[in-house]
Amino acid sequence: MTRVNDKWFRSDPQDTADHFKSDLTQGLSPSQVSANRDHYGENRLVEAPKPAWWRRLAGHLSDITVLVLLFAFCLSLYLALVADSGWVKPVVIGGIIALNTGLSLYQEGRAEKALASLQALNERTTLVIRAGERQVVPSQALVAGDVIVLKAGDTVPADACLITATALTADEAMLTGESEPVAKDASGPALFSGTAILSGTATAIVVGTGMQTEIGAIAAMLNHTHATRTPLAERLTQLGRRLSLVAVAGGGLVILLAVYRQQDDFLTSLMLGVGLAIAAVPESLPVIVTLSMTAGVQTMAKQHAIVRRITAVETIGNVTVIASDKTGTLTQNQMVATHLWPGAGAVRELHDQPELTADVLRPWGLANATTVASDGALLGDPTDTAIYRLLAETTTLTALTEAYPQVAVDPFDSTKKRMATLHTHDGRWLAVVKGAFDRLDFASGRAVAQRRHDEMAAQGLRIIAAGTKWFDHDPGADWLKQLDQLHLSGLIGIMDPPRPEVPQAIATAQRSGIRTVMITGDHLETASAIAEQIGILQPGTQAITGTQLADWSDAELADQIGTISVFARTTPADKLRIVECWQAQGEVVAMTGDGVNDAPALRQADVGIAMGITGTDVAKNAADIVLTDDNFATIVRAVRQGRTVYQNITKAVEFLVSVNFAQIFTMITAVLLGWGGVLSAEQMLIINVLADGIPGFFLSRERAEPGIMAMPPLDRHASIWHAGLGKRVAVRTTTYVGLILGIYALGRFSFGGGPALGTTLLFFVLAMGSVLDLFPIKSRRKMTWHTFTNNRPLAFSIAAILLALVAIGNFPPISQALGLVSLSLAQWLLVLAASLLPMIVVEAYKRRQHAGDLQHWVVAED
Repeated sequence: MTRVNDKWFRSDPQDTADHFKSDLTQGLSPSQVSANRDHYGENRLVEAPKPAWWRRLAGHLSDITVLVLLFAFCLSLYLALVADSGWVKPVVIGGIIALNTGLSLYQEGRAEKALASLQALNERTTLVIRAGERQVVPSQALVAGDVIVLKAGDTVPADACLITATALTADEAMLTGESEPVAKDASGPALFSGTAILSGTATAIVVGTGMQTEIGAIAAMLNHTHATRTPLAERLTQLGRRLSLVAVAGGGLVILLAVYRQQDDFLTSLMLGVGLAIAAVPESLPVIVTLSMTAGVQTMAKQHAIVRRITAVETIGNVTVIASDKTGTLTQNQMVATHLWPGAGAVRELHDQPELTADVLRPWGLANATTVASDGALLGDPTDTAIYRLLAETTTLTALTEAYPQVAVDPFDSTKKRMATLHTHDGRWLAVVKGAFDRLDFASGRAVAQRRHDEMAAQGLRIIAAGTKWFDHDPGADWLKQLDQLHLSGLIGIMDPPRPEVPQAIATAQRSGIRTVMITGDHLETASAIAEQIGILQPGTQAITGTQLADWSDAELADQIGTISVFARTTPADKLRIVECWQAQGEVVAMTGDGVNDAPALRQADVGIAMGITGTDVAKNAADIVLTDDNFATIVRAVRQGRTVYQNITKAVEFLVSVNFAQIFTMITAVLLGWGGVLSAEQMLIINVLADGIPGFFLSRERAEPGIMAMPPLDRHASIWHAGLGKRVAVRTTTYVGLILGIYALGRFSFGGGPALGTTLLFFVLAMGSVLDLFPIKSRRKMTWHTFTNNRPLAFSIAAILLALVAIGNFPPISQALGLVSLSLAQWLLVLAASLLPMIVVEAYKRRQHAGDLQHWVVAED
């Protein structure tokens, strides 16, 4: 661990107090508190400055698709002002841009408010000595030189150096990832901000606050770590570029053809070009993408996952690797006694021992420093609290101490690695010793005990041995020197057990093509045992330590990383390096964690996932998603929701883009044939927004496809046209171009209705047909009655739009304003028949695809 304040941890406390103009017993004076705050700064972490509102707005407006819309908006606004071309186009396009941008900014704001409410739950206070008086102050009000008082259950509010300590241990897992408690005394006086006091009491002098702490050093790394661009953003950007190229090339071609072939004036040709630009861009797509992600955000919030960055909804669905922390993420972050060897026989699993009695557990109960807080919480070393909970199933610590009153105690420390207590009972004295097996002197049975010890150690258990010795007379003040030839009471195996839902969640992830890997600061043996138990460490994979990792070059790591399932004893830099290595190989990485040491990797990962309950503020601020229940299974549910969102977005692309392409090629072909502009800009807007956009909004709420979690993740470099989407768009576009040009020619030439009738027939066939063929698009399975009813808002919206289109055609003021003419009953029947044709073609082609290269869509099941 890099120690920012190492010089103070090696200094004499008095020298430290003199430097900060403090007193080890009286603390700082009020004036010196103010002076030190001005000189050394406040006790708060400085986050990277958030972008100004205008920068966030500019970020949303810089999308290539939105830029095309902005261009069309500006041009249509100009024409409305100087050429009296009407305000329909600029109002509609401007409204779409405002809606899309507003939804994105609103969701970001909601996520930040939800996160702020979580952080408010973590506001802490500290007992401090100032001017000789004890007072409770907000932890953020501490300054360098303050003398603080700590006890079991407290969180260390700043980096501090011990002045006094009694049986003090701390949990530093948030920094190191290691779950074992760390003893603190004169030989190890460093207390780090954010760590938890497990047992004992202490006074300490603050030597570092805010950014001048261990947490601050890691937080500073985040300013140099930037979030990666999501795969969906890359795919949509690529799509936007292609559509923009089509718009520019097609618009230019149409203007040239209109001017030189049709002999139209430039203003009329420019209007036609603007119409083509509008046709080229699916105006509703950015809104549908945002609505799909917003729906995913809302669903995930109900499933205990707060999304801080909306794009993470899609990205989580396509992760290929979940790099998970162990302590508190895969495990319960609570030590539990799981195995017992009572000095004879076989090792027992405690959950199978209903006949367990208090007599068997008495030695571990008597040598126990657990205390109970006023709210019932257990305070003390995790080992002691685990034994306390086990003991509570048969008796109470109070009953034991009443029967065996304690007369002396030798607290646990890291040097002796044992704890001893002396008790009286029925006129005799009982000494109890508890601790590491190799630090206890047993009278007999050591060879058998060693075998049982090794058996339990192989399972990654922390093993606590206990022994007793009776005295007929008071052993006196030197009783500690007489603790030899102990009677062997047995061994207890303790572990931080996996969360019960984790093995199933990991198995589900594996079936989905997602690999879960453990990255932890804990010991290799412990990490490997947990990883094997929950299904991460499997035959053919290996576990390594950070030391081994440091010996490898980047090339060697890249060669080996596919075989490694457990990384133990890692540093923050190791985690960052591992994530970057996977990303370099094209993997989409989700990193989970709760500690400060996880924050840089959380920021670097494609999706950073922090724990909302046990997670530190630094980890939450670095993450894209915060789990409010700290449940690993919630991640798998988030993956399912992310995949659903992505599927709905690709369905929207198929639905919208093919109609836009059809409009483009129809207009170009019509101009080449000398027919002129067969659709006006207003008519295309009606089709794009009313007929396509509104149903597309409800498409964002489409349910997950059956078998969605049995599908492999999408490759990071896959095109937006993957899984046959490009072919389906091509088939749908070709169908519409041929159909609507034929209908136009039929109305204009065969029916003798001229261009107006041809345009009217074309308009209604394209509008109604594109609405109806949403049904074969909305499901990858064969169409059934269920296809029409499982998303009722969508079905109702389609019915309403069809009625609205009929009303437009039969309400002269609107139809005339749009350049449409009235249709006879026979012509309406022709429109209906022609509108059903694309649905039939799309469904037939979909079934053909599913009989071939997309057969897995049909056979996959969750």
